[in-house]
Amino acid sequence: MLLVLTASIATSKANGLPDHNHGQFPNRGNPHRISAQSYQFRVTLDPKLAKRIQPSGRYTFGVAINGVPFDPGSAEYWKNDRSTGWRKEALNVPGKLGMDHNNAHVQPTGAYHYHGLPHGLLEKTSPNQHSPLIGYAADGFPIYARYGYRDSDNPRSGINELTSSYELKTGNRKSNEPSGRYDGTYNRDYDYREGHGDLDECNGRTGVTPDYPDGTYYYVITADYPYVPRCFRGTPDDSFKKQGIGRQHPGSRPQGRPRHDGPPHHHLPMREPRF
Repeated sequence: MLLVLTASIATSKANGLPDHNHGQFPNRGNPHRISAQSYQFRVTLDPKLAKRIQPSGRYTFGVAINGVPFDPGSAEYWKNDRSTGWRKEALNVPGKLGMDHNNAHVQPTGAYHYHGLPHGLLEKTSPNQHSPLIGYAADGFPIYARYGYRDSDNPRSGINELTSSYELKTGNRKSNEPSGRYDGTYNRDYDYREGHGDLDECNGRTGVTPDYPDGTYYYVITADYPYVPRCFRGTPDDSFKKQGIGRQHPGSRPQGRPRHDGPPHHHLPMREPRF
């Protein structure tokens, strides 16, 4: 991914192909073939916390440093009815909708995207070190994965695996809901409980990181729900807004078909902005 910097905006241009091996597409759970896209995302260099939290549903949440989008929501709903609000969790449904080992799969447009921890991107990370910067959210705040400082303001406090503050509900769903126990199949199987984990409602927190020694708000991709954050603490840029009914990423125009499970796809080097 190439970042073009101006005084206040970084514009990322990418084809959306990962720089690590990916699974075979099409596959039994996902009929789509991965193909190059033409992405152009704008990221503010001066992100600010907004007065209100904004759900990320209408937006692609963010983009990884290799140009692959983070987009946690699935297009699958209870009774195939979006109005029910019972959206299926892409990582928790039988067959996992054709997910590969990177918790990623392909949209009808050929767009490869992450629903959870991008393991191929994290191959060189260590549980004994703070996560490297792995991307930027649509509101400009940085994205990390899994590991951070035990004390968010103290880089000498040791390393913890950061956990979300969402928990699975107990018992059975109600009569007007999908049958069965709250088992994580649907987004509404979870409740946010402030202070339950290390992170806030948007799976983020404020603190110092190796890239931001003076401190910043940042998001974390976690091993537990919500995996990829589902809301913004800042104001997302419209370049991340989804097209149509939300199934397509912005700028998703197929440009060719890469070889499956072959050598990693290389991108232009990314210049990391400092907010």
